This record gives sequence, structure tokens and C-alpha cells, in this order.
Amino acid sequence: MMQRKLALLVGISAFTVILILRWQREMTLVNTDTPSAEPALQPRQRAPTETITPIPGSRHLMVSAFKDHRRGGVIRVISIICRQELQPLYCVLCADDDANANANADYNAITDAKARSRCTTSPAEVDVHSDNFGFPFVTSDVFCTSESLKQATHVSITTNQTVIHNLTFLLIQNQKVKESFRYNFTICISNLFGEYNNALQFAQTMEVYKLIGVQRVVIYNTSSGPDVEKVLTYYRREGMLEVVPWPIDKFLTPSTGWKYDLHHGDIHYYGQLTTLNECIYRYMYQSKYLLLNDFDEIIMPYKHASLEKLMDTLQQQHPNAGVFRIENHIFPKTQFEDTGRFRLPQWRRVPGVNILEHIYREPDRKNVFNPTKLLIDPRRVEQTSVHSTLNQFGPDVAVPFDVCRIIHVRVPLQGHLSKDQLLVDKKLWEFEKRLIPSIDLALNQSGLL
Repeated sequence: MMQRKLALLVGISAFTVILILRWQREMTLVNTDTPSAEPALQPRQRAPTETITPIPGSRHLMVSAFKDHRRGGVIRVISIICRQELQPLYCVLCADDDANANANADYNAITDAKARSRCTTSPAEVDVHSDNFGFPFVTSDVFCTSESLKQATHVSITTNQTVIHNLTFLLIQNQKVKESFRYNFTICISNLFGEYNNALQFAQTMEVYKLIGVQRVVIYNTSSGPDVEKVLTYYRREGMLEVVPWPIDKFLTPSTGWKYDLHHGDIHYYGQLTTLNECIYRYMYQSKYLLLNDFDEIIMPYKHASLEKLMDTLQQQHPNAGVFRIENHIFPKTQFEDTGRFRLPQWRRVPGVNILEHIYREPDRKNVFNPTKLLIDPRRVEQTSVHSTLNQFGPDVAVPFDVCRIIHVRVPLQGHLSKDQLLVDKKLWEFEKRLIPSIDLALNQSGLL
């Protein structure tokens, strides 16, 4: 009997404690939500490895922010917008003395005291890019204009102009115009995904690009295989490669194809259009020229010894142009040259395509559009698609295929053609003496030989 009473008393006491704690919690929430209470502004600094940030109160995403001096210093936030759910957006611009003092800082925290007095909110203008291929989520520019633009160092986008606490801020890049550049030629490779593990072709392509004058390669990486990871580590350590994390699959369902009706998903080809546009602004004042192409393509000059000599000629011929379209030409990976000259024993265990074995090129088809990739002056481009720019300053130029063309080793588009019906193109063999040792070195240093 006594045990039953004791148990009852313990139960009543515990229930009373729970009620008291619940009452205290509810009173705290009421006090926090009271309109008269001033919300604390707690800007969150985004780590350099974070490249995609949700916009609160929406399904939209922001990627990175840049000052665009060609538009009077407006802030351009590269974003991904759900075009069926457009809504008013607001820019929160903040100034931070520490960020101004240290131009090399990645992301500086803004202290609460400074932020309250040095942040302003203004309506944003959204420019959804015209190319969407039917997908609901589209590359877009969110523009911020405010009297505080000159002092702003960080920006965030929100859907509620009165609730600006707990936001994540982006560092505003490209604060100053530069006339000299660290690199002459930089390649923007839009995406690696699907545990991409074509290590041999990747290393061969990187070494070819070195020989024709590329100093920097930028890759947006969603997922790559173990062997490619080793190659990426080598080139990153060497200094030629920047790998930008691109976890788009953590936020959206990416399509593995280019057309919504065929491939479905939320966004075109793992956000390819967003990464290409982001790369243009990321390297606008770092590189004189950018090449926008895929990892299995080589933009190859045929009448000049290097990309630099090619561009010297093209700019003399077209001084006002900043966009040069290069024709794509398919080298089927199903057709091999007969002698086995480059079927080297040390490469047999390295996964991937050996591009030196594929010297047969598909002929042009008269009534079929031959897509192009781009070689651009980034300061003359505002928006780009995959095969052409959407908005640029000055004309664009179609480069004749005998001057420069893309060597694209991939599955055939004209698979019915026999080897005799293909064209022989041994351009890559011209680099044999320097290329083979450099590929071996890269693979050896990567731990693949």
C-alpha cells in the first residue's frame, strides 16, 4: 500500500515539473514573438566550401555575389530561381571594415553591433535567364541597388524585408576593376557528376591544355570517382586546378540530360548553366580569356602553335568582339587507330579513354546544326548559355573550323559510319614527345602508375 502511494506521489511530482517547464518555454516564445521586441541580427558567415545557400521563405537558391562595374557598381547575385514561384525579393547589404581591410578574406563575420548600424534593406530586381530548356529552376541574376552599394561588403537575399535576423551572407567579390590578370587562359568546366572516373582522359586533356597555353582550370564537382579524385588532388596541389564544390543534388533533383521533356528533374544538367555563369564572374578579373567547355573536349588551334597566338590573330581581325564560337567535332571513341602506337602498357590499368588512340573524326552533316563552345573575354559577357552567350557587349564571331575546332572524344553521333567514311585527324600526335612524359608524370604523382 505504501509503495503504491509513493509511486503516485512521484508521478504527480514529475507531472508538475513538466507543466512548469512547458509554461516557462511558452512564456519565452511569447516574449520572443512580441512585436515590440527587437530581433537580433545574427549574420552567419558562409564557409568557403559552401557554394549553394537557400533563400529563406522560398525554394530559390543563391550562389555567389559580385560587384558589376559595367552596370555602375550594382551587386549581381548569381542565383537559381524557381520560375513558377516568382515573388518579391529583398537585398540586405552590410558593410564590414575588416573585409574592406583584407581584400583576400573569403568570408568575414559581421559583428551584431556593426551589422545593426551598417546594414540596409532594399527591393531586389530578378532577371531570369532566357535559356531554361523547360526546367522549373533557372539560372538567374538578382540585382541589388542601394545608396550603400559603395560601402557594402556582404549581401544576403530574403523574402521578408522586416525579418533579417539569422541570415547567411555572401562576400561581395570583384570589388575593384583590374587591368592586368593572373592568368591568360582559364578553362571553366561546368560539372563533374555521377562518380565520374575517366582518369586517363582527364589527365591527358590537362596535359594537352598545358602545352597550348592554359594556366588554370576550374571544375565544379558534384561527384567524382576514386581515380579521378587522385588526379584532381595532384593538379590542385600543383596549382593548375581549382575545384569548386557543387552539391546541387543536396538541394534539387538534377537532370542528367539537357531537355526537360526527355530527362525530367528540377534543373538542367546538374546546374550547368549556373556554374558557367558563376565561373565567368569568379574569373572576370583573374583571367584574360575563358574557355567554356566540357571535360571531354579540347579547344584546339589548328593554324597557330598556341591559344595566345590564336587570340592575337582573332583580336586583330575582330577588335570589338569578346565572344568566339568554336565548332564541335566528334572523334568516336569506338574507332581505334590500327597500329596500337599509343596503346602504352603503363596506361592499361588506368581507367578511362585514351584520346591518342582516336584519330577518326565524323564528317559534318549538311542539314544538322553543329554546336559550338565558347572562348570569351569575360569582361564583355553578362550572361551565357552552353553553346552561345545570351547577353554580351559587342559582336560574337564564328571561328572557321580550319583555324580552331574542338576535339571531342565521345560516343559517336553517326554510329552507322564505317572507319573508311570517317576523316583522319592526327593533330594530338604533334605533341607526342612532350605529351607522353608529362602524362606519365601526372599519373605517377597521382598514384595511378
